[in-house]
Amino acid sequence: MSRLDRLSLLAARAAVAAAHAPAFAERLTAVGLVPGDLSSAAGLARLPVLSKETLMRRQAAAPPFAGFLAAPLDEVAHVFVSPGPICEPVLADDATGMGMDRMFAAAGLGPGDLALNTWSYHLVPAGLLFDRGLRAVGAGVIPAGPGQSELQAELIDRLRPTAFLGSAPFFETVASHFRDRHGATAGHWSLRHAFLAGEPGDWTTRRRQIEAAHGVAVHCCYGTADLGLVGYETGDEPGYLIHPERLVQICDPASGVVLPVGQPGEVVVSTLAPGWPMIRFGTGDLAQAETLDPEGFAIRIGPVLGRVGSGVKVREIFVYPDHLVRLGRELAPGTEIRARVDREAGRDILTAEISGPTADPEQLQAAFRRITRLRLDRHVQVATFTIGQVLIDARNTRSPDPN
Repeated sequence: MSRLDRLSLLAARAAVAAAHAPAFAERLTAVGLVPGDLSSAAGLARLPVLSKETLMRRQAAAPPFAGFLAAPLDEVAHVFVSPGPICEPVLADDATGMGMDRMFAAAGLGPGDLALNTWSYHLVPAGLLFDRGLRAVGAGVIPAGPGQSELQAELIDRLRPTAFLGSAPFFETVASHFRDRHGATAGHWSLRHAFLAGEPGDWTTRRRQIEAAHGVAVHCCYGTADLGLVGYETGDEPGYLIHPERLVQICDPASGVVLPVGQPGEVVVSTLAPGWPMIRFGTGDLAQAETLDPEGFAIRIGPVLGRVGSGVKVREIFVYPDHLVRLGRELAPGTEIRARVDREAGRDILTAEISGPTADPEQLQAAFRRITRLRLDRHVQVATFTIGQVLIDARNTRSPDPN
């Protein structure tokens, strides 16, 4: 599909969305646009970027979808609820895991492969979307979900999967258990592929170490819960090739102006998928275009360099300042919370500073987990805050997060 065909399809999708999704129609009319204007790159660039934080606030005010759903409810197969919370509908006709099949096909997976999928199938989309993508290329799936690392190592031993899906730290934990049983992984286990989420720091070096130590090819992709797959790796080429049904612009975070090749900016995506019109959607991720088409859309982008929004990704889940405000309100009147994320021994560590009435540890832990779905590692009671921000990512003071 050429870029002009994609823009024509975007305008057609926008016309349907404007007729059925009042919130999207409001976005257009607020700046004097009609759906047909989105058939050109210049027209699309006039639409202000919709941030993840704005979507979260609008859904809180008008649940569940804030007027953005552009399909009847009987066409919705799944509703994911990512931390925020943000509700993300997926239509029943999605057979590819929102495009995840392309990543697996590019890596060479197909019939005869069996994948151990350790991503969660509970509320968040990762587990099910990867599952669908694997099935779309003909691979089998072990829907293991997260946790039970010793059992996961046993499953590798018994079922002999060829691919592993999960976070890099969890992969290493499972590999350690397998090594305890057999003395080594490479040459002893069946795994040939590992589809892993990257880590803060020098991820390029880290993935090469994983490949050398465990005899697997490591694969990564770029995607979001709201959009599915955005970009995927192809061979030895750098960065991520953009999915043909995503129009990606690298934009100035303040103005939304499209930036040239090599200049870092926010990844802004317009999806051609029907039903959920995430058009000019700001992911909050910072990256740069490696190549652009003549209309200024990215053909390939580099790795993620960091964040431009207020959210911080911790153990593959976003935490927002609003979470900490809610937490303080739940604990006791007058309580304020600030949080810090550090990296220790290859693991994200969450510390909360609490100003106000003394917090009950069990209540704090339970409330934090309910609001963010993450476990709080430490908390300290303070008279005054020692950090200036509500939410600080101390990992990035050492090196950028490339994925």
